Amino acid sequence: MKKGVKTRVLSRKRDQRKALLKSLARALFLHERIKTTEAKAKEISKFSQKYITRAKKGDLASRRYLTRFFAKDIVKKLVDDIGKRYKDRPGGYVRIVKIGQRKSDGSKMAILELVK
Repeated sequence: MKKGVKTRVLSRKRDQRKALLKSLARALFLHERIKTTEAKAKEISKFSQKYITRAKKGDLASRRYLTRFFAKDIVKKLVDDIGKRYKDRPGGYVRIVKIGQRKSDGSKMAILELVK
């Protein structure tokens, strides 16, 4: 019986998993829509919503916190564009749309996008 499992391992070690999540979240914030596997999409959804909630505050402390994880251009877009867009929304900033299986290996694919 699995107890206390908070995240998916995604067949990677801890540092590689953190780098993967960070780079996919970066792509999501830049392009506002990415195509990935279902398991990664579910993890990135949780991961990125925390940063969007932080960006909604828009104060200096939030900007400094976000610069620890992302480049300045992404932080600027997060706080100025995405954070203001979701100012009145209490949560649920990311949508996962399942699109079927990948032909090459049959893994379940999904589109992850920011809700407009």
